[in-house]
Amino acid sequence: MNQENQRKNPFFEPYNTPHDTAPFDRIRLEDFEEAFMEGIRRDDEQIEKIINNPAKPTFDNTIISVDDEKDNYYDLLSRTSSVFFNLLSAETNDEMDALAQKMSPILTKHANDIRLNEQLFERIKYVHRHHRRLTPEEKMLLDNCYDGFVRSGALLDAEGKARLRQLTEEASMLGLQFSQNLLKEQKAYTLHLTDEAQLDGLPETAREAAAQAARERDLEGWVFTLDYPSYQPFMTYSTQRELRRQMYMARNTVCIHDNTENNLDICKRLINLRREIAQLLGSKTYADYVLKHRMAGNVRSVYKLLNNLIDAYKPTAMKEREELKKEGLGEALEPWDAGFYSHKLQMKKFNIDAEMLRPYFQLDKVIGGVFGLATRLYGITFKENKAIPVYHPDVKAYEVFDKDGSFLAVFYADFHPRKGKQGGAWMTEYQGQWMEREDVHQPFGPDNCKNVRPHVSVVMNLTKPTDDKPALLTLSEVETFLHEFGHSLHGMFANTRFESLSGTNVWWDFVELPSQFMENFAIEKEFLRTFAFHYETGDPLPDELIDRIVKSRNFMCATACLRQVSFGLLDMAYYTQREEFTDDIMAFEKQAWKKAILGKQRTDTCMTVQFSHIMAGGYAAGYYSYKWAEVLDADAFAVFKREGIFNPETAQRFRDCILSKGGTENPMTLYKRFKGAEPTIDALLKRNGIKRKTR
Repeated sequence: MNQENQRKNPFFEPYNTPHDTAPFDRIRLEDFEEAFMEGIRRDDEQIEKIINNPAKPTFDNTIISVDDEKDNYYDLLSRTSSVFFNLLSAETNDEMDALAQKMSPILTKHANDIRLNEQLFERIKYVHRHHRRLTPEEKMLLDNCYDGFVRSGALLDAEGKARLRQLTEEASMLGLQFSQNLLKEQKAYTLHLTDEAQLDGLPETAREAAAQAARERDLEGWVFTLDYPSYQPFMTYSTQRELRRQMYMARNTVCIHDNTENNLDICKRLINLRREIAQLLGSKTYADYVLKHRMAGNVRSVYKLLNNLIDAYKPTAMKEREELKKEGLGEALEPWDAGFYSHKLQMKKFNIDAEMLRPYFQLDKVIGGVFGLATRLYGITFKENKAIPVYHPDVKAYEVFDKDGSFLAVFYADFHPRKGKQGGAWMTEYQGQWMEREDVHQPFGPDNCKNVRPHVSVVMNLTKPTDDKPALLTLSEVETFLHEFGHSLHGMFANTRFESLSGTNVWWDFVELPSQFMENFAIEKEFLRTFAFHYETGDPLPDELIDRIVKSRNFMCATACLRQVSFGLLDMAYYTQREEFTDDIMAFEKQAWKKAILGKQRTDTCMTVQFSHIMAGGYAAGYYSYKWAEVLDADAFAVFKREGIFNPETAQRFRDCILSKGGTENPMTLYKRFKGAEPTIDALLKRNGIKRKTR
């Protein structure tokens, strides 16, 4: 008992782990609140030191101290937050959810206390106007710091600041509640089947996974869930139309029922909170506020992109729909029929489907293939280190080494769905990259500098292994892995002085370039040859199957494009509101994206209430970024195709100009340095087999 009382909070002391990684095996729930509160106290202490410094404000004694000068003592809040909020998405429980509800307003208030501190802002403003000669990266940090304070209300009067505090604290709480409601609703639903006839059409992999899901719940028969690896095969292969309808409706009506997990009013309130925040800060709409710091620049440019894509892709999408109707049920085609008849049509046209490829995509081999691709492009290598603590047995931890053998990063990979894990896939960091002065009393320079390397993580929901089969992925899941791995490379290659400018800390319509770029390799024969071997026979993926993959690449691509455009239209419709939003969410949604929708819409489903990207994530007024970045990724990969997709010089240029630079310069400047010119939409249209409309 005495030993228990004397136990130290692991956040308060050196981790003493490989590469100073988070000591997940020693962290307990009660450690978080104590560390949060002490971290806030230390932050306040640091701010007091800055504002009470009698010396004239300078870049070094004000900006660096506020933003990026790392100190083990003052870094406590950052260390604690990175672990807690990453686990809240990947491995949560009711107790963590409750603590998040408790801490969210406290942390938001603390952030506001810093950004609205008048004495601190006066020092920052002085430095912004009177500073020494700065490097481009230092100038970017200074501008970001000043703009960050202004965009957080530093120029508001006392009444405005008080109102902003109220709005941001409420928005923080509602965003958290949105996510918790969505997770509970999605995880609560199961389709439990006991009649084997109801499995008609389902491949063996889906049946085995469903049987295992039933056993895990101590049930007979088969259990299907709304997790992607369970839901998607069911909607694609099941011949049971009524059961497909049940699954579709379950997934597309989450958080609209009359219960405590209803997100309709939360969405409406979040839209209005963000509008009021933006208008309080001098913008007409929240979209105007957001787009000031995006490549797009303004609302007009976003709509130009979305409308250009509609003009280019809609004629082809209409033809695709007509083909689907002929294959299916004609005018009676419902949303729960789309996947089923798309599969039939794909088989008819190309004789290929996801299940044919799955035996060749064993997860362990895919991991080797993806790592091998990074080795071939950039010379980096991966070595699993089981001494690095992880937060769940599913998680693997790797040391990453650069081509000269030096340590580059820690890479965590979390592959499979489970109860306390949000759906989807994402990349995050437990530690960013920065340059640290060895002696804080000496100037920054190559002789007084330690490069602190990042700890990055990818979290996915890929097909799980069963009792008698390893995890076998679909091609789509391989693409998901490549996508998130692209984000992780952006983090791992970071090589900047300041953490707030490193890795993925770039404008949001640029951040998807490295991830979507990596997806291009998924259908390259030379890449597939490195890992795609049958899990039982060891035979390589046959050439004729690869040829069919390539030929089917653009199958239904126009329909897929319009789907993404529809989400972008919905996002912009919400966040270009100038007056209080009072419309019915479900009805408004159908009207907002109507221009990109081909079939008849259902009035009893809702996307908005589960649209985490724009309600609880960082993509509010920014979902168009995926299509914006797709233009960039197609344009960039065209350079690789021209110069050689594994050309080490091209890859090094991509690393040097984009992946390692983070947000140290304007993203268009970085892109032009890589390619030598601005991107155009031409490469994307060519890749998708779309011809421009002639007027």
